[in-house]
Amino acid sequence: MSLFGNIDDLAGRPLADRMRPKTLDGYIGQHHLLGEGKPLRQAIASGHPHSMIFWGPPGTGKTTLGKLIAGYCDMEFITISAVLAGVKEVRAAVARAQQLQQEQGRRTLLFVDEVHRFNKSQQDAFLPYVEDGTFTFIGATTENPSFELNNALLSRARVYVLKSLEATDLREIIDRALNDGEVGLADRGIAFPDALRDTLSEAADGDGRRVLNLLEIVVDLADSKGQTSVDEDDLAEVLTGTLRRFDKGGEAFYDQISALHKSVRGSSPDAALYWLCRMLDGGCDPVYLMRRIVRMASEDIGNADPRGLRIALDAWDSFDKLGRPEGELAIAQAVMYLASAPKSNAVYMAFNAAMQDVRSQGSLEVPLHLRNAPTKLMKELGYKKDYRYAHDEPDAYAAGENYFPDNMAPRNYYQPVNRGLEIKISEKLARLKMLDQQANK
Repeated sequence: MSLFGNIDDLAGRPLADRMRPKTLDGYIGQHHLLGEGKPLRQAIASGHPHSMIFWGPPGTGKTTLGKLIAGYCDMEFITISAVLAGVKEVRAAVARAQQLQQEQGRRTLLFVDEVHRFNKSQQDAFLPYVEDGTFTFIGATTENPSFELNNALLSRARVYVLKSLEATDLREIIDRALNDGEVGLADRGIAFPDALRDTLSEAADGDGRRVLNLLEIVVDLADSKGQTSVDEDDLAEVLTGTLRRFDKGGEAFYDQISALHKSVRGSSPDAALYWLCRMLDGGCDPVYLMRRIVRMASEDIGNADPRGLRIALDAWDSFDKLGRPEGELAIAQAVMYLASAPKSNAVYMAFNAAMQDVRSQGSLEVPLHLRNAPTKLMKELGYKKDYRYAHDEPDAYAAGENYFPDNMAPRNYYQPVNRGLEIKISEKLARLKMLDQQANK
């Protein structure tokens, strides 16, 4: 008997489904979880698995792992998709688990794919049945559970992080499928050169399901042409278009923009360029990127090199005029300039500190001497009285003057760093402070 079940039942099913392993030894990847002595391996070996959340990119084996756990622990495997299922399907799954428990004493593993698609009330609906042992719950998600899942559910399930498959893992999957004559492709009689297998494993971008889908398509293509071997043209035709993982608005999106920002802040133009290209290649809206890049110019470079802000804005303007792909080079120029520029977060820190004072101290009155007096009444009320016009003072500076509200002590929000233009700014502010001190003696 085949480990994969009745061969007739597999006819017409995708290669990725036919090649799904039925033993842990046949499972490829996730060595950090399934290696000897690792936590998930021990949980499976115990025969009494706890509820879990599998968090990882597509094609990393979340569903397969759920089925393996059910098989090893002699549990009924019920699966529902949060994309398609509603209250009716959830109730049916609970009823089935209760029936098996009452009539056969059989335990159930309920696997919920894309669990983050369920809303709060739907997620909460599982809790009583997890707690009373009606079923063991496994939720699979591509999104960060901290943001997408209820705390109540997270507190009852252990999160396991599944990683993208390495190119060596994907190459092993390819070789296994091509050498398998029972459920794989060995009986097709189509050769697949080693160099092209390596190319395919790299192009699949860590996704085991994708690599098998692509493998099946390219073998079908070569077969339809009457070829006995896959060639470079076949593979190039199948791999047309981008295959990099990029989820607009999802976890990968925010991880990559974070990496871009931190590379600019860390003065690594090469890494910054890499992450920029990853996002552009993945389909990120360049306007979103430019908003973030302009922010970087103020937050991380600031007055250490004010040209950075102008260059970022010019890049945005250039992109608006040129579009893609020509305008992308201007964005790259701005990113590399900002990454190479001297760094200062003094403006950012000063802004946050001032905003905190504004929010905590209420609506303090503007001092009379700082108010305009366009009418006679306002002049009679003392508006603008004793105001010192800076340009009439030595060095165009009114030493000792106060520009804060009367009942607020002066603050020193802005602390220029000892880098770039802020060196000069710091020297000037220090000299003005000394003049203030002399005037107030």
